[in-house]
Amino acid sequence: MCLMRLALLVGLSTSAMAAEHVTTFPSRPGVTLSMLVITPEAAPQGSLLIYVGGGGAIGLRPDRNPGQRGGNFLFRVADQLAATGYVVGILDNPSDSPSAVWNQRSSESHAQDSLAALKALRSLAAGPAWIIGTSMGTVSAANAAARLSPAQGGPDGIVLTSSISATSRNTNETVLTVPLDNIRVPVLVVAHQDDACFASPAAAAQRIRDEAQGAPRSAILLYKGGKPPESGPCEPFAPHGFFGIEAQVVADIINWITAAPSKSE
Repeated sequence: MCLMRLALLVGLSTSAMAAEHVTTFPSRPGVTLSMLVITPEAAPQGSLLIYVGGGGAIGLRPDRNPGQRGGNFLFRVADQLAATGYVVGILDNPSDSPSAVWNQRSSESHAQDSLAALKALRSLAAGPAWIIGTSMGTVSAANAAARLSPAQGGPDGIVLTSSISATSRNTNETVLTVPLDNIRVPVLVVAHQDDACFASPAAAAQRIRDEAQGAPRSAILLYKGGKPPESGPCEPFAPHGFFGIEAQVVADIINWITAAPSKSE
């Protein structure tokens, strides 16, 4: 497993102004999606679709209070991601599975939901559209890239943070159940060497990268350190959620995305 340490691309001050709103749009027949959209003050250079972990539900509604966030790693850093110049979309569960998407993240229907969300984001920002998933959200990101090419409206690249590589009582899906060899866009795998969650061991990062052998560009970012855990090992305020090193992880991810080609090679 390689260790990549990339220089900070930008300062991650959350003082940069960003606007946010909830949008709802159609996906599959009879199904709608809601997404929290965060728009940077400056003209965006692209867009980032975020999939959180667990059952996927984030409880969006039109009257959501601005700035309201959950504890999930990607939810915590959403404003920092937007401050780097991207429109950020945090997707809620589809209307036909509002409470959870257990055992649905690797399905064709879930990929179609990703396609609809990417289309919505591309209507707001020109440039590449990437998907970033964390924990169970990595299954969603990998599934979209494996099933949808950029020519079909799929992602221009994916980032997998704290990837799930072992099943649990809630799901039999993992990143490794997705046909990773179908992916033809850049893949960044991000892990914490002290991640004590049984389902996301850092040692699996190399296997994930190896199985995504068709990716034109791939890498592993492996971290250590941070704050002492303030949650369980599979929860966000622990190495599983890059607790205490969020700014460094965000900067390195954006640096890698920006250096990558916007389309598959």
